[in-house]
Amino acid sequence: MVQGENQDGVIKEAKIYAMAAYWGPLCILPLIIKKDNAFAVFHGKQGLVLFIFLVGGFLFNIIPWLGAIVWQVVLFVYVFAFLWGTLQALMGNYSKIPIVFDIADKISL
Repeated sequence: MVQGENQDGVIKEAKIYAMAAYWGPLCILPLIIKKDNAFAVFHGKQGLVLFIFLVGGFLFNIIPWLGAIVWQVVLFVYVFAFLWGTLQALMGNYSKIPIVFDIADKISL
């Protein structure tokens, strides 16, 4: 994370990209367009992990009965994390989503 006076500028410049990171496939935008902005990349990585989680849940939905239950749980968790991440990005916060951040932190670009 950036320290000092530049922090506000870094966040302000990347808020819209950080917010877009949680909107499914748009998670790649901050990782490509704002790859030098720590705030955008932070949220982009979390958004990527959430998107992979969503796709995995959708694929698991192929299994009759159990897949439908898992899909409902995945949707619930995704919507909650999506709303939380979007709000935190718009407020300019580096908010770590539990478990998601731990995985996202291991991604190197």
